[in-house]
Amino acid sequence: MSNQRVHFVRWLGFVGGLAVTVGSVFAGPLAEQTVQAMVVEQTFTADALVEAVRQATVAAQVTGRIVEVTVDAGQRVQSGATVMRIDARDAAAAAAAASAQFANSRASFQRQRRLHQQGFISQAALDKAQADLDTADATYRQAQVAVGHATVRTPMTGVVAQRLSELGEMASPGKPLLLIYDPTELRVTASVPQHRLAQLRAARQARVEFSELGRTVDARGVSVLPIADAATHVSPVRVGLPDSIPGLLPGMHARVHFLLGQAGKLTVPRTAIVRRGEVAAVYVRNAQGMPVLRQLRLGEPLNDATVEVLAGLQAGERVILDPIRAAIESKTSSASAR
Repeated sequence: MSNQRVHFVRWLGFVGGLAVTVGSVFAGPLAEQTVQAMVVEQTFTADALVEAVRQATVAAQVTGRIVEVTVDAGQRVQSGATVMRIDARDAAAAAAAASAQFANSRASFQRQRRLHQQGFISQAALDKAQADLDTADATYRQAQVAVGHATVRTPMTGVVAQRLSELGEMASPGKPLLLIYDPTELRVTASVPQHRLAQLRAARQARVEFSELGRTVDARGVSVLPIADAATHVSPVRVGLPDSIPGLLPGMHARVHFLLGQAGKLTVPRTAIVRRGEVAAVYVRNAQGMPVLRQLRLGEPLNDATVEVLAGLQAGERVILDPIRAAIESKTSSASAR
């Protein structure tokens, strides 16, 4: 290498913001790639949230103070397991009173029936005694059930997502106590603009990307729900997931890539692109075989290695894969021409 060329390379010590090693600048011919249209998948990407297919809010069914809590958030529970106990002395007292009332009503009905058989009371009086007995029986049964509900049990096998009531708090019918979900059945729900719904109804495939987990999975199905938000004009689209994805939790963020079909597109490798702020360009061989910088209009990344080219290149042109060496060769050729 001549002294002039060495000085020139040092002057280009930083090309595209990257340091240039003098000894490796002209090591071998420049690698090139001929631009060709390639068949790629057409996708539409939407943000989504993970949610459980099966979940349940366990609520109190009696009034009383919570006297025992046996689980916390994150614990696995089996269906029917005891998770809380409520002090149901009021319910027990009500059950005792209902039992006494039922016994009195039954004795009264038996007396009324004997009198009716002897002709001392009317059929209407006997019917009234029967109705009182039925009411007392229903009240007694309900009171017994209430006493049983003082022991809170899980309705399903799963994981406790959240404990909504604490030891010592007062419970009342309908008050939420626990939120439980089945971790083996999860899905994601994306919010999709209405103008995209016709495309998605025809879509049967999708890939779901979980950036926090560093993995992408194939969806098990796509379902567009028949509702829309009047304020945002988006509709929920549910996407099924494979069973038991390690580390996946309800509420996590996901990105759904809906597969809409295929199309031929021009692409360039990411490594060949030179960026100057908002401007993107690549080095191509001109008719004289010299590298020249060509500005591009780029589309979406198609994968980790390639980007779609919307304008600036034509099929058959040769793109130089090493923009640093291409810049040096271009400057060297320009200097030699002068």
